[in-house]
Amino acid sequence: MLLSKDTGLARFITLRSAIGLVVANMIGAGIFTTTGFQAADLGHPGLIYLLWIIGGCLAFCGALCFAELGAMMPRAGAEYVYIRESYGNALAFVSAFVALIAGFSAPIAAASKSFIVYLGYFAAPLRENPAFLHIELVDLCAIATVWALVVIHCSGARAGIRFSDSVTAFKVVGILVIIAAALFWGEGNSAWIFQKATDYDTKSATDLATVTATSLIFVTFCYLGWNGSAYVASEMKEPQTTLPRSLLIGTGIVTCFYLALNIIYFYGAGVDGLAGQLNVGTVAAENLFGPHGVTLVALVLCVSILASASAMTVAGSRVYFAFGKDSKPLRWLSISSPNTGSPWPSLVLQGAVVSIIILSGRVDQILQYAGFTLTLFSSIAVSCVIALRIKEPDMPRPFKVWGYPFTPLIFIGASVWTMIWAFRGRPVESSLALFTVAIGGLVFWMIGGRTKPE
Repeated sequence: MLLSKDTGLARFITLRSAIGLVVANMIGAGIFTTTGFQAADLGHPGLIYLLWIIGGCLAFCGALCFAELGAMMPRAGAEYVYIRESYGNALAFVSAFVALIAGFSAPIAAASKSFIVYLGYFAAPLRENPAFLHIELVDLCAIATVWALVVIHCSGARAGIRFSDSVTAFKVVGILVIIAAALFWGEGNSAWIFQKATDYDTKSATDLATVTATSLIFVTFCYLGWNGSAYVASEMKEPQTTLPRSLLIGTGIVTCFYLALNIIYFYGAGVDGLAGQLNVGTVAAENLFGPHGVTLVALVLCVSILASASAMTVAGSRVYFAFGKDSKPLRWLSISSPNTGSPWPSLVLQGAVVSIIILSGRVDQILQYAGFTLTLFSSIAVSCVIALRIKEPDMPRPFKVWGYPFTPLIFIGASVWTMIWAFRGRPVESSLALFTVAIGGLVFWMIGGRTKPE
């Protein structure tokens, strides 16, 4: 494989593959599991649809900002590069450190565990979850999944992207089949699509405001990953045009899918039938299609989570690769295979960290911890649009944010609000996320800040 002398990576990723990375990063288990809690708390489908639309709009604001930044600086690493150019090496180092510990490794760990848990629908031993040497079978299989993905992506950058393309295509087709089958053959009730819960009128305005804020947090977490293609900008063909298009088209596709799936859920089971249910996808499918529908949804869910883990494996490794090029002590992270084009040291390091995290906590704890850190550094990266407009006003911008400066300000404001509410709801996991940031700063100080952009 012919590698670029400037980046050490090959340019081969097309617009289709870039869109696939965004879709794969965004659609995981969240859309199949969160609506039941929103139905219990809010009790009105209309409010729930509105929250998913708001979440999509906020993700689109972030995508617009990353489109400008990525087109300006089409390099591997995305926010690491943007933060470095805007705020200097120290904060960029912390962002890369947090990405390794929490930003990517933690979500990959959560996705891998969730994949095995839902795979238990097809395998009884996984449901029983026996322990071997004090390690549960689900955790062992999740770690095996992580290393299988590492092997696939180490075998070649092109092979890894082809694998991601394949599982993402299966995911998209599966979701479309579920939506179409529900509309044409599902035994649902159209009156349920907007029918409120029986106890909705007893909820006070204050209670609704509180649960709306909490529900929006989970919605925004489900939209995380809208920046998925930005991390492989240095491997894209014509990145100045491909990157902005992939971010905006991918985010738009996912927003439409999320809204359509929620409508199908209420069409199949109604707000009272979904209230408090974890696996709303399977609950609605059983009502719509019977047992065979549950099998289809479980299969699509498994593939969706696997595609998400694969896409994050690609994205995360590019952050460490970019950081390695700037750091003398960690220069080995910037090595890529001359034959396959894969940054294999970064992939192996990420696999090791993910394996440790899998053994350290429950899926919900890992997700809350990861969600807080991802929101924090996504908002810092979006602020780079404003910082660079002031610092580098004459820098070429092949794409400019629509609605500047309101677009980045809306995203930053919503992110701050989300983090405040997340901290109130899960103070332990949120504090641990902030502690990780502090540790990153300490590590930077200990190595003497020996980073120098190439």
